[in-house]
Amino acid sequence: GRASHALDAVSEHLATPHGVMLVQPAYRRYHLELGEITSYPPGFKENASTFCHTNPWVIIAETRVGNADRALDYHLRINPSAREAISETHRCEPYVYAQMIAGRDAPSHGEAKNSWLTGTAAWSYVALTQWVLGVRPEHDGLRVAPCLPSMWDGFTMRRQFRGATYEIEVRRDQSLRDALVLVDGHPTDGTVVPVAPAGSVVAVEVLIGS
Repeated sequence: GRASHALDAVSEHLATPHGVMLVQPAYRRYHLELGEITSYPPGFKENASTFCHTNPWVIIAETRVGNADRALDYHLRINPSAREAISETHRCEPYVYAQMIAGRDAPSHGEAKNSWLTGTAAWSYVALTQWVLGVRPEHDGLRVAPCLPSMWDGFTMRRQFRGATYEIEVRRDQSLRDALVLVDGHPTDGTVVPVAPAGSVVAVEVLIGS
């Protein structure tokens, strides 16, 4: 569909080893009618850098079309702890996200700038827990719909939701075509676990196919 085509275009034109850039090509001179974006040097800030805050949105989009491996790949490209092997390029603390990473139009492509000044940590948490692991709150209950990278066999999670505790185990079952959700050992329709009384403990088992 159009979403997959758009994300393929992002991968082709905007993705770099140091994350997904905002735009291409970078602006080379100031444009009065465009304003601030053109005031920055090429490859910095909004002018064609990897603006880290927006990368989790791309990760979420990739899970929406089922591209789990690409979603994880994009996460690792900006994750500061995963970039420690290239610390001489990254030049930023290995325990905190930066606002931006210099884009390929910059002479210091891959160098992080403005650490701490970003909402990337919060959005990465949402992208990973709610969309890759797939455990997210909804009006009618707790949805458990993982989009797992091929290298992962499963995971366990304890999730507090509306006063109840959900003990969640997700694992692959190659014999299945569609996901199977068991709540306290009983199959349930769909992937939404109904709201449980406050104080209760709910066992959720999710089996997903290959």
